[in-house]
Amino acid sequence: MEAFDDIRPYHDHEVRPTLARLLTDKDLLHVMAKHRYPGLTRQFSGAMAWITSLALKYKTRNIHNVRDFQAIIEPYLTRVIKTTTHKVSFSGIEHLNKNKAYLFLSNHRDIVLDPALVNYALYLNDMETCQIAIGDNLVKRPFVSDLMRLNKSFIVKRSLSGRREKLLAFQNLSAYIHHCIDEGQPVWIAQSEGRAKDGNDQTDPAIIKMFNLSRRGRQSAFADNIRSLNIVPVSISYEFDPCDCDKARELYEKQQTGQYLKADDEDLKSIVTGIDGYKGHVHVAFGKPLTEDFEDAASVVQEVNHQIHHSYELQPSNLFAWEAISSEINQHEQVIQVPGIEQLFPAIDLLKKRDEFTRHLERCPELYRPWFLKMYAQPVINRFRYGS
Repeated sequence: MEAFDDIRPYHDHEVRPTLARLLTDKDLLHVMAKHRYPGLTRQFSGAMAWITSLALKYKTRNIHNVRDFQAIIEPYLTRVIKTTTHKVSFSGIEHLNKNKAYLFLSNHRDIVLDPALVNYALYLNDMETCQIAIGDNLVKRPFVSDLMRLNKSFIVKRSLSGRREKLLAFQNLSAYIHHCIDEGQPVWIAQSEGRAKDGNDQTDPAIIKMFNLSRRGRQSAFADNIRSLNIVPVSISYEFDPCDCDKARELYEKQQTGQYLKADDEDLKSIVTGIDGYKGHVHVAFGKPLTEDFEDAASVVQEVNHQIHHSYELQPSNLFAWEAISSEINQHEQVIQVPGIEQLFPAIDLLKKRDEFTRHLERCPELYRPWFLKMYAQPVINRFRYGS
């Protein structure tokens, strides 16, 4: 296990020392005080950080291991789900073996909630929760790294520049993922680096190749290595994405200038917005484990994409966006035949839903709306481009 010390989650004996460090971290205390008491913190920053520290010391006094830490997070997650969604549903998990560790390969829309919702589904079904892969770009600040690693997260080193360094890091990551599955510990990882800000859920072949890196050269074939990981594609759909306007602005700026420069702490702000913002109906669809004899990464990518696109629970918001841009798409690309919205949602008050989507769209500056609409319409395109 020493080989994984710089990326693995914290062990139980590391919890109390880590909490002691966090409770004196000025950055963390300021962020939490500002989030909880924004007005007072602007006027009395030091005092509110001190009060926040006292409150955290009291709340964490009985935390001695990772399970204890997750136990205080679960009620908060439940409250977030109840207050920022009108419905959360799951499908496919009933077909999974409770005694088996799976590698959940998921589409990625929200930094924190995607893996949290998968873990929530596992928790509700009396299954072991996942270790979560997170990019090192998200843990630049020490307190974020500590919090993530307390919550069963492990680090993916994406920011390395040297080719040899990258190869060694990905070999180590591959070995760690295999180690987790072999030890009966499920894992969550996104199908590609970063969120699919344009709504186009596509698996990066490099992720699949990484899975095989630590076992390359052994007698076992690629197909055996993939099968040993018990990969399950997961498709998460949000009726409304709290970060949609920010994503549309980023897509617009990239198209206009060829690049987008993130502001300081932009990822942290996205985390908070994603947690606090209204999401409407959220659905998590668990696919079928990959048990076939896959010859190469491309064949795995094809199967994972197929499952994610076809198990994605389309929302009325996706169809309203498709209606708005369908003529343009069908004029410049292959004609896509999409069933009527009344046929897809026969039991839903579509007038009410359309009003809700219109209000949501109007929050987005007009300049960014084409990207906003394409983002919501993309799952429809992925589902019906080659037929349903």
